[in-house]
Amino acid sequence: MKSRVRGEFEVKLTPQDGAAEGLGRMRIDKSFRGALEAVSRGEMLTAGTNVAGSAGYVAVERVDGTLDDRAGTFILQHSATMTRGAPQLSIGVVPDSGTGELAGLVGRMTIEITGGKHFYVLEYTLPDYGHGGDESQPEHDPLT
Repeated sequence: MKSRVRGEFEVKLTPQDGAAEGLGRMRIDKSFRGALEAVSRGEMLTAGTNVAGSAGYVAVERVDGTLDDRAGTFILQHSATMTRGAPQLSIGVVPDSGTGELAGLVGRMTIEITGGKHFYVLEYTLPDYGHGGDESQPEHDPLT
């Protein structure tokens, strides 16, 4: 069964050395509140252009906490572009990255920024491991 949760998060980006010429590298530190009570750490690579409002980034972050009261970790992978101010963002759970009670997690996240605050929307499925359900692994992405 697919679930959809929404909550607020705070993010801190810290510039790092070591990026290739013309690129930026950042450390990501986040704290999530709501159905996802977690912290994350990650890495981001950024690229700007000479055209105002056009840029891109890729990132991965390891999330550690609880999702709907189920404890574990998982990894999110980001890919984003901005074309003259028009954003396109894709954030997905890395397949088979869930641990603990989040083993088997499949999902996609979107980010909303309203009034200077950051919000996440996570659509996901989780098998009923340890909750009386079928413990077999899904053969396909149940979100598609």
